[in-house]
Amino acid sequence: MSELTSVLLSGAIALAVILHLAWLVRVSRNKARMALAADAASIRAAIPDATDVSDGTAGVAVWAGSWNGERAQVRTIVDTLAIRKLPARWLSVTITEPVAVPGTFDMMMRPGSPTTFSNFDHLEHTLPKVTALPAEAVLRTDRRGVAFPQDVIAAHAGIFAEGRAKELLITPKGVRIVWLLAQADRARYGVFRQAAFGDTRLDPELIEVLLAAASSLRHAINQRERQAA
Repeated sequence: MSELTSVLLSGAIALAVILHLAWLVRVSRNKARMALAADAASIRAAIPDATDVSDGTAGVAVWAGSWNGERAQVRTIVDTLAIRKLPARWLSVTITEPVAVPGTFDMMMRPGSPTTFSNFDHLEHTLPKVTALPAEAVLRTDRRGVAFPQDVIAAHAGIFAEGRAKELLITPKGVRIVWLLAQADRARYGVFRQAAFGDTRLDPELIEVLLAAASSLRHAINQRERQAA
C-alpha cells in the first residue's frame, strides 16, 4: 500500500468516526427533547397551567403552576454525585403555600450520603422522633429548641411506607415530598459511566398522589395551629 493510499484510508476512517460520533450526539439530543416533552405532558395532565421555569441547572427541570387552588412546583433531578453507587432520578413535588411551623422540619429516609436535591446535611440540629414516624427516618431542623406537630406529621406520613419516598420537607413556605423515580442502569453506568434510566417516565397519577399528600399535611398543620390559638 502506497503512503498516499495509507493517508487517504486513515483520513476516511477518521471522518467516519467523527460522523458517527456526531450522529450519536444528535440521537442523544433528540431523545432528551422527546423525554422532556413527555415529562411536560405528564405534569400538565396533573397541573394544567404548569410552565417550565427551569434555570438551566444541569440535570434539573422545574415546572410551576396551580393545583386545586394552591401554588405547586414539580422538579425532576438527576443526582450523579460520585459517592453514590448509582445515579438516581428524583421527583420533587411541593405545595408552595404558607405553613404554620416555626422553622424548617426535614425528615430524610435512610440518610447515608449527601444529595443534590436537599439541604438536609446543612441543618445543624437533630430532633427527637415520635415512635409513629418511620424507623428509618432522621429528623433535622435549623432552629434549636423548636417543637413541631410530629403527631400530625406522622398521621399523614403513610406514603413513606412504600419505600420510594425519600424526604419530607416542611418550612413556613410550603411542604415538599421527594420520591425516587429510578436508579441508573447498572451495566451502562459501570462500563460507560452513563446515567441511563431506561424508559422511566413521569406518571400523572403519582404526581397527583404526592400533591394530595403534601396539601393534606399542610392543611392539617394549619388547622392544628388555628385550634391551638
